[in-house]
Amino acid sequence: MADVIRMPKMSDTMTEGVLAKWHKKVGDKVKSGDVLAEVETDKATMDMESYWDGTLLYVGVEEGQAVPVDAIMAVIGKEGEDYKAALAAEQGAAEPAAEAPKAESAEAPKEEAPAQGGALSEDELAAKGITVIRMPLLSDTMTEGVIAEWHKKVGDKVKDDDVLADVETDKATMEVMGYATGTLLHIGVEKGQAAKVNGIIAIVGPEGTDVSGILAGGSAPAKKAESAEAPKEEKQATANASASAPVAETSSDSRVKASPLAKKIAKDKGIDLSQVAGSAEGGRIIKKDIENFKPAAQAATANTEAASAPAQKAAPVIPTYVGEEKFTEKPVSQMRKVIAKRLAESLFTAPHFYLTISIDMDNAMTARTAINAVAPVKVSFNDIVIKAVAVALKQHPAVNSSWGGDKIRFNEHTNIGVAMAVEDGLLVPVVRFADGKSLSHISAEVKEYGAKAKAKKLQPADWEGSTFTVSNLGMFGIDEFTSIINSPDGAILSVGAIQAVPVVKNGAVVPGNIMKLTLGCDHRVVDGATGAAFLQTLKGLLEEPIRLLA
Repeated sequence: MADVIRMPKMSDTMTEGVLAKWHKKVGDKVKSGDVLAEVETDKATMDMESYWDGTLLYVGVEEGQAVPVDAIMAVIGKEGEDYKAALAAEQGAAEPAAEAPKAESAEAPKEEAPAQGGALSEDELAAKGITVIRMPLLSDTMTEGVIAEWHKKVGDKVKDDDVLADVETDKATMEVMGYATGTLLHIGVEKGQAAKVNGIIAIVGPEGTDVSGILAGGSAPAKKAESAEAPKEEKQATANASASAPVAETSSDSRVKASPLAKKIAKDKGIDLSQVAGSAEGGRIIKKDIENFKPAAQAATANTEAASAPAQKAAPVIPTYVGEEKFTEKPVSQMRKVIAKRLAESLFTAPHFYLTISIDMDNAMTARTAINAVAPVKVSFNDIVIKAVAVALKQHPAVNSSWGGDKIRFNEHTNIGVAMAVEDGLLVPVVRFADGKSLSHISAEVKEYGAKAKAKKLQPADWEGSTFTVSNLGMFGIDEFTSIINSPDGAILSVGAIQAVPVVKNGAVVPGNIMKLTLGCDHRVVDGATGAAFLQTLKGLLEEPIRLLA
């Protein structure tokens, strides 16, 4: 009897997998150990091997489709064997009946599929040299990407290692390759537009191929093109209406033509529109005409009236200021969308509380000067804080933890996320095993991450896996602040500026340098006393930085 292949569970957190690529097609011979397909999990893209010998009789999942764990993906059996019985045994009689037309169309594409490929699967299109290119999943949090730049245009020759486009994700701008050879037949997403992950962005194939059937078969770009026409027509109609409407609007004198804005300004200034000469087409009065109007005759009349009534007390004259209300709107970037989503989830899911402590930085300032005299790279106060945090976390594992719903993960390693501001938002690259690295090592690594972040060259491996986060606004002169926890971390440290203030030492008021630290905690994993104990340890390390070198 034929063997049914299901989506395997490839990681402890996997609930579904995306079929990234089939390495076999219906009718191919398969041996045990052969790679059938590549499956994209929540962690990585992995090979799915066959454990049976035979012929691939049925493929039930298309490339790019997400499939739950244990869902049926394919059937392997003897050549010519009726696999429907195996499917019926696995999923009941109703579903095989629904799948039968797919199988028949897969076995006889030449008879049922139109010439342009409208009813063909992507495997069958690939056999004809046509490749449908979809928006790839470029980071673990990505749901859509914006086409930042196309490097090829329709009609260009394409090789499998050519970069087709730059895609802006929520983390960085990355290159997308087509992995196809031929002619670029179709571009489905224009520069600046967003496409969902796995959405069609381009088609590559033999020159002259008609792709209308593929698009008519239900591709997203075709639908978008149709839906885009209606708003365009509506906008044109609105524009025509708005262009003609001001001409129809007049003042009390029907012979005077003026725009609505000009009428409003004239009313505010007390200007009679009949005395204003219009500079627009047909003598229409616009804003510029009102602003440039000199009411000389009105001033003379007012002076005459004032002279004829000296007994009346002059009313105070309130000057009129005319401003213009305006604004600019920009589309939300992918990075900002994900920042908004993740921070909202963190703030409204994790019960935050905050603890603030003051640190005497006199010794740290002296130590930094001595360190920079011999260090190969310049060490910052932030580097010293990162090192001190990593050492303190080793003594307080409860703060180096995360909430897992039915369990708490206590991390034994210290991976410190360093919040960095970039043009479009915030990135948090990770200094791994920071407790074991020297201050110079940490400094060099943070500087490298900063350069990559500004150039949008950070990769997913650079920002994944933090156990604790440090956010520093001290360089901007911020005394103290609170931060939202970077999930799934259990805590985040907000670092303020070092301030020169009077302090009391040995009963005397003397000059001092104080820095305030605020610890944001997820109350599900960190209690108040636990957070306070961590801050006390951190305070001791920063006030006696020689302990960091022990």
